[in-house]
Amino acid sequence: MPSPFQPESVVQFQHSQQVLCHHKMVCGLPPSGTVPSTPKSTMMQAPITPIVRDLVLLGGGHSHAIALKLLGMNPIPGVRLTLITDVYHTPYSGMLPGYVAGLYDYDECHIDLRPLCQFAQTRMIVDQAIALDPERNQIHCANHPPISFDFLSVDIGSTPASVTVPGAKEYAIPVKPISQFLTYWETLVQEVEQYVLCTDKSTSQSPLHLGIVGGGAGGVELALAIQARLTRIRSAHALDSSVDQIHLFHRGAELLPERHPKLRRLFQKLMGDRDIHLHLNEEVVAITSTSGESNQPEPSTYQVMGRSGAQVECDRVFWVTSAAAAPWIAQSGIATDDRGFIQVNDNLQSVSHPHIFAAGDIATMVNYPRPKAGVFAVRQGQPLHDNLRRAVQNQPLRPFQPQKEFLILVGTGEESAIASRGRFTVGPMKRLWQWKDHIDRQFMQRFTNLTPMKLEGGRRKAEGGGRKAEGGGRRAEGRKQKAEGRRQKAEIQNSLTPSLPHSLTPCAGCASKVSKSVLQQVLTQLQPSSSSILIGLGAADDAAVIQVPPDMALVQTVDYFRALLNDPFLVGQITTQHCLNDLYAMGAIPHSALAIATLPYALPAKLESTLHLLLAGVITELSAVGAELIGGHTVEGPELGLGLSCNGFAHPEKLWRKGGMQPGDQLILTKPLGIGTLFAADMQLRAKGRWIEAAIATMRQSHHAAMNCLRQHGTTACTDITGFGLAGHLLEMVQAANLSVELQLDALPILSGATITLEQGFFSSLHQPNAQASSGLMASADITAHPFYPILFDPQTSGGLLATVPLEQSSACLQQLRQLGYTSSQTIGKVVKNTTSGPSLYCYG
Repeated sequence: MPSPFQPESVVQFQHSQQVLCHHKMVCGLPPSGTVPSTPKSTMMQAPITPIVRDLVLLGGGHSHAIALKLLGMNPIPGVRLTLITDVYHTPYSGMLPGYVAGLYDYDECHIDLRPLCQFAQTRMIVDQAIALDPERNQIHCANHPPISFDFLSVDIGSTPASVTVPGAKEYAIPVKPISQFLTYWETLVQEVEQYVLCTDKSTSQSPLHLGIVGGGAGGVELALAIQARLTRIRSAHALDSSVDQIHLFHRGAELLPERHPKLRRLFQKLMGDRDIHLHLNEEVVAITSTSGESNQPEPSTYQVMGRSGAQVECDRVFWVTSAAAAPWIAQSGIATDDRGFIQVNDNLQSVSHPHIFAAGDIATMVNYPRPKAGVFAVRQGQPLHDNLRRAVQNQPLRPFQPQKEFLILVGTGEESAIASRGRFTVGPMKRLWQWKDHIDRQFMQRFTNLTPMKLEGGRRKAEGGGRKAEGGGRRAEGRKQKAEGRRQKAEIQNSLTPSLPHSLTPCAGCASKVSKSVLQQVLTQLQPSSSSILIGLGAADDAAVIQVPPDMALVQTVDYFRALLNDPFLVGQITTQHCLNDLYAMGAIPHSALAIATLPYALPAKLESTLHLLLAGVITELSAVGAELIGGHTVEGPELGLGLSCNGFAHPEKLWRKGGMQPGDQLILTKPLGIGTLFAADMQLRAKGRWIEAAIATMRQSHHAAMNCLRQHGTTACTDITGFGLAGHLLEMVQAANLSVELQLDALPILSGATITLEQGFFSSLHQPNAQASSGLMASADITAHPFYPILFDPQTSGGLLATVPLEQSSACLQQLRQLGYTSSQTIGKVVKNTTSGPSLYCYG
């Protein structure tokens, strides 16, 4: 394997709300005013507990959210936590009817998994699981290589049961999974609001007919919530709310068959009082489209057909019948019930595979069958955490017995609620809603306003008194965990140490290299393909050899940084795009790359898993543009890091240079700004998951197509926006061309959430040095007060290309970029001749 220089280790620094982010460090020095948290010599000599076991949580349900919070408060040394989820925000079932009714906003009723995972020091892998291999201990995902585990916990909820009713699959909207249903619902609400705002009152009074199939608890709550929301929208504009019709279809003679008769009668009366049309003893046998075309996605109306012969016309039909487990669960060979849910014993442990646990709707306790309800998932959170902690430490598990009867509080959508437990039923009452609202908000408070934790004596402690901020609930958790921690402290090394290497003090120099066996295991899975690679991964020589085509220039670049994320596959993808951008900015075609990686200390099997994910991410992106990984160097270190030395080819006369721009050229930026501030906030647990999700999407986007587009439209100069920010890199172009630029702040594309985090004072540690280095920047006092002004100095990872295009080509270029998927592309300024002040960057609002 080729052996480039060994990277300098980097220590995390923190100063006020400035965070040393994962961007370039000038000359390897920390930013001005920061103090190392640990001296380098101490860090290199301190004993470390390597990763010895993998605990993977599949799904972001209620039980796992609770378990993550508890694991974050008291980490288990040597155990790597991973959460696999297909959403960044998981809905809390207790508040969803209130959200549909318009009583809560999105953030109030969703658990943001991103800061929760950051708090718990958990790898967050955002992907959809598609298969489970309990024999090889792997989860297969749609877009990741297999994820390995030693212990697995499943909390993925349920999916729509297989529907055999003709037309239901094509035309009905399933309530599960919840995230997809909420997208449909918000679209419908926007349509209704557009109607009521219409100046033509005859149009705004157009009635809306909705159908709901299923008279269980979910269908009843949904019907009441929808009716309340529609009434609230029309009433706010002094319109008649009675024009809307809601039809609920139920095959039984009474609603809520699983509840007490008294509660059934109460809800049936309430539905009648609210003018919700009940179709009892009416089994839906078909749904047809009035358009008569099954391939038309959004026909005007549908016909819901009952077994009695009844036909009801509806604009939307929501399907709220019984749910089932994802089919791949039963296909894995793990023991399931007749609906495909995982059968677990009293320890929440699979009855067939004891290293697999399950909780929430996906689990069926064989000794204590209970309805699929959120209240049970919440109650299972603490015992699931306790037994997962015990399992990974080889300790006896403790059985859990769920309560037989439980109090339910059901909202009516109108800020009132009904309480029921067994034969006892009361309501609807406003005070019961206030009680339910208090309970739900108190539960959600456990996952909001998280405070970063610091290690003290092997345990984690909230900084700045944050531990007290959550009140008695968190203190109770803390006391229990403290007592448990003292007892476990003496046992933990006994359970983990036999698997550890003899020496826990990491070596330096060549002794820090990853072992040959680990490399061989990973490299055998990576297949070289290009004929222009004379010596690459397939050979054991000391260096790679490539064939340089005649009349072509070899373009080379290198970059390396600490991992911005804790998903190795994503790190590989984003780092590759970041490093390739240097080639694209020169107009070069990527050809090959050498990787240099730092892997967190771990046992060989864990190192192999991490390295495979990391390099798979690299190869995925290289292969997509016809390039190849040809070698590299790997070492062990305190944290994940990755860099690439990339090779590209270009005709010498067609190279783009920073100094090539001409007066009159238009400046086009291909990607939005804000990566630095968002991840500075993310490191302090203050960035919303959806902001980071959008940032990751733009960082993963390749500039290969953008480069070709820019070339077609006569680009004169180009650079990529990275660590020095837009201002720093643009000033390099200004000085190289000996010309000036007029920049329009209002035209800058900015990532969602970035202006908020800047206003809150979350700056990358490179932000201030970038600002201080921008001496050629000309801006009035009004401009420096502009809310977009700080974004000029924000460092970017895998940022956009900044190109100058002739004026006559700029509109066509911008249009084509957007068609190619660079939807945030924007013209942000123009090139002008110098004034008496020489080459300058002039900022305007």
